[in-house]
Amino acid sequence: MLLRILWAHETAGARPWHTDAALMLRLIRAGAVRVLRDARGPVAFIARQGPVVLALYVHPRRQGRGHGSALLEDAKGRCPQLELWTLQDNIPARRFYAGHGFVEIARGRGLGNDADLPDIHLAWQKECAA
Repeated sequence: MLLRILWAHETAGARPWHTDAALMLRLIRAGAVRVLRDARGPVAFIARQGPVVLALYVHPRRQGRGHGSALLEDAKGRCPQLELWTLQDNIPARRFYAGHGFVEIARGRGLGNDADLPDIHLAWQKECAA
């Protein structure tokens, strides 16, 4: 079910299906995946390795209901700093992360992402108490 959410966002044939399945299984076994569900099943998930957010996806029909924000805020409560990559052209994602305090720290040519498109490295750090 989590792979359906992921694949709803991916370009057809970006990677072999077994690559996603193997990665998801490893992350789930490591306890690195948190899932939000509704009465119908999973609607969103976040996958992290330490401070690195590997994936944050909300099923397209469930977007705009606070699921992504809830998962991201949960991750921020578990880790004092987070980082992630998003595509430069993904303006909605960039706005979403900026609204959650993430700032741009680098730009890339997309050599390490599945889409082979220019990307942006974003980071968030918990503010120190006075």
